[in-house]
Amino acid sequence: MVSLTVYDGANGIGGNKLYLEEGGKGVLLDFGKNFGKYGAFYEEFLKNRDTRGIHDLIYLDLMPKLNIYRPDLIPSDLSISQYPSLNVAAVLLSHAHMDHCGNIGMLRKDIPIVASPETIVIMKGMQDTASTSLEGDTTYFSPRQPSDEMGLYLSSVATINYQGRDFCCTKKPSEELTNFLSRKPGQDGKRAKKLEPGTCSFYDNAAYPFEISAHPVDHSIFGATAYILQGDTTIAYTGDFRLHGRNGDATRDFVKKAKDASILITEGTRAGRNDSPDNGTTSEKSVCEVCRDKVGSASGLIIADFSARNFERLESFQNIAEKMGRELVVPAKDIYMLQALACIDNACKMDSLRVYSEIGNKSRKWEQEVVQPLFFDQYVNHETIRENPDNFILCFSFFDMKHLLDIKPNGGTYIYSACEAFSEEMEIDFVRLWHWLEHFKIDPVGFSVEKEDGGNYYPTFDKRFHASGHASREDLKWVIDQVDPDYLVPIHTESRDWFVKNFENVILVDEGIPYDF
Repeated sequence: MVSLTVYDGANGIGGNKLYLEEGGKGVLLDFGKNFGKYGAFYEEFLKNRDTRGIHDLIYLDLMPKLNIYRPDLIPSDLSISQYPSLNVAAVLLSHAHMDHCGNIGMLRKDIPIVASPETIVIMKGMQDTASTSLEGDTTYFSPRQPSDEMGLYLSSVATINYQGRDFCCTKKPSEELTNFLSRKPGQDGKRAKKLEPGTCSFYDNAAYPFEISAHPVDHSIFGATAYILQGDTTIAYTGDFRLHGRNGDATRDFVKKAKDASILITEGTRAGRNDSPDNGTTSEKSVCEVCRDKVGSASGLIIADFSARNFERLESFQNIAEKMGRELVVPAKDIYMLQALACIDNACKMDSLRVYSEIGNKSRKWEQEVVQPLFFDQYVNHETIRENPDNFILCFSFFDMKHLLDIKPNGGTYIYSACEAFSEEMEIDFVRLWHWLEHFKIDPVGFSVEKEDGGNYYPTFDKRFHASGHASREDLKWVIDQVDPDYLVPIHTESRDWFVKNFENVILVDEGIPYDF
C-alpha cells in the first residue's frame, strides 16, 4: 500500500511538497516555496528573518510542521521534536523554479536531491549569483549557530566552511559537473570560507522504496523532469509540463511510459483558463515569429524582457538579433549561467552574445572570476549602446530599469515576452515599468497600461508574445485520457473543480492528510 500526503501545493499554484511512502520509507516530490502563502505576510520590504532560522516560517504556517529540517536552523524557542519525523530517502525534484525547489535549503543535509543535471547546474548558478538567503540555499549552505546567550539569533560562522548537498543525478554526472559543484566564487582568498562539496552520483534505485524512472518533459526552463515510481502501486508525477514548446515530444514520450500508472499526480495551472489551441494558445515557435516581426519593424534601441532562466526564449532572441543585424546584450548573470550549463553540453552559443557592463559591479566575485576573464572582449557599456542604439537588443527586465539612467535612450521599443500579472503587486510593478518607459519615450509591446474611470491604472497583455510553461486545458485532457489512471490527483492548480467535472476518480487532497491507495 502506498500513502500520499500533500503538505503544500494542493489548493494553489506552486509550493509543491508531496510525500509518497511505502513500507515505512518514502520520498518527497519537490519542496518548493509557496509564493501565495508567503505573500499573505511578506513583501519586498518585509521579509522573513533568516537569523531566526525556520522559526518565523513554522509559526506562520509557511512550512509544514515536520521534523525534517536542518538542526542549525532551529533556535532555542522552537521545538520540532513533537512533529512527525518522515523517513525521507530523497527529494525527487522536478525543476529549478523556486516554487518547486525554494525550501530545499532548509531540509536536513542527509536528505539527497534527485534531479536532472540541468536542474542541478541552474540551482547552483542561481545561488552563486544571488544574495544569501535560506530560500537560495539549494545546493550548499553556511552552517549557523546561536550568537546570543539565549540561542535565539542564528548567524553563519566564519570559521566553518560551506556545506554542499548530496545530489543523485538522473544522468551519469560528468567530471565538469562535479567540478562545478565543488567550487564557490571567492573561495580562493586566504581568509575565504571554502565549499566542502557533497556527493554527486547517478541515482540508484536500490536506495529508494520505489523503483524510480526519470523522464524529461517540456517546460519553460531547461531540465524539467517527470517521475514514474513503481512499488505495489505505480505512480506518475508530472511536475510542471507543456506540449507546445520545442521539446513537446519529450512530454509525449513520458505520457506513453506513464500509461501503466494507477495514480497520476498532475499539475493543473491552466485548468481554469479557456485557452485551448482552438482559442489561440501560443507556441514557442509563434512567439519567435511575432517577436522577429516586431524587431524587424522597430528602430532605435530594443529591450527584450522574458522570464528569468528561460534560455529557450533567450535562444530565440539570439537568433532574431543575428537575422536582424543586431547584437544581443545580456546581463553578466546570464553569461555565468550559460557558462555553467556548458559543463553539461546544454547551453546556447555564447560567442555572439555581448555582456552589459554595469556601473559599480566590482564586488561580484562570480563575475570577476568567471565572466570577465572569459568574456572580457564581449562587454559593452552604456555609452556604446547610447551612441549605437540600432545595433543592439538589450535583455533587461523591470529590475534593470535603473541602468537606463546611464544609457539615457531617446525612444525605442520594449518587448515584454513573459507571463501576465497574476497578483495586485505585479500589476503595480507593471504600472511602475510603464512610467519608466514613458520617461524614456520607449514604446511597450506585449503589454500596455490602461486608465480606469476612477483614475487607477491597470496593465493588459498581448498573448501573442508569450508561450506559457504549462499545459492548456485541451492538453491536460489529452494527457489524462492517454494515461487513463485509476486515480487522478490534481495539484498546483486553483481549478480543482474542473478536474472533478471532467474526470472520474479524482482525489481532492487536503493538505497534511495521508491518503492510502
